[in-house]
Amino acid sequence: MSQKITLRKTLLHFKTITHHKVEVAKGCFAVGLYRQGICHDLSKYSPTEFLEGARYYQGYRSPNNAEREDKGYSEAWLHHKGRNKHHYEYWIDYASRPEIATTINGLLPAKMPGRYVVEMLMDRIAASKTYKGDAYTDADPWKYYATGRTANYLHPETKALLEKLLLMLRDEGEEATFSYVRRHLYSREFGRRVYKDGRVESMK
Repeated sequence: MSQKITLRKTLLHFKTITHHKVEVAKGCFAVGLYRQGICHDLSKYSPTEFLEGARYYQGYRSPNNAEREDKGYSEAWLHHKGRNKHHYEYWIDYASRPEIATTINGLLPAKMPGRYVVEMLMDRIAASKTYKGDAYTDADPWKYYATGRTANYLHPETKALLEKLLLMLRDEGEEATFSYVRRHLYSREFGRRVYKDGRVESMK
């Protein structure tokens, strides 16, 4: 495919990322994460990300992959992951001592706050719906996760929570999963401390 930015590819890329953003917002709103639903992926509309997305637009997969194959890296992705906390890559640091590293590359994943794990879940659901279309099933987000390498770079508690939610989605469906998140979002399972007087620890 041509790597030139055309009006057609620009409009189609805008339609794709906006459709994805709306789908994430629906999921976030359904579980009470209104601010995250509104602010999700706003950096995709910045020149650094949008122009490369339009240039490498293909329609059936992320343009970041096409850019990566062409240039050896994705400038749009490097810009994106450092500004969006629902991506696990945002939370990866390097180990100051080899013995505390949790990956073979000497990296040290930090535990993600529960609300960003939930936004990551919504992101994966929306991405599958966007690219699968009418063929989408609730099993697709788990299939994509299970065939990738994400698990190797997650904090153990983040991994456990994300996998629990993805498997719940696969086995019990979206409505039951969203209901579970709504009931437990402010619990210790999602990384928040509930005080005896009823106050809930801030989700920062």
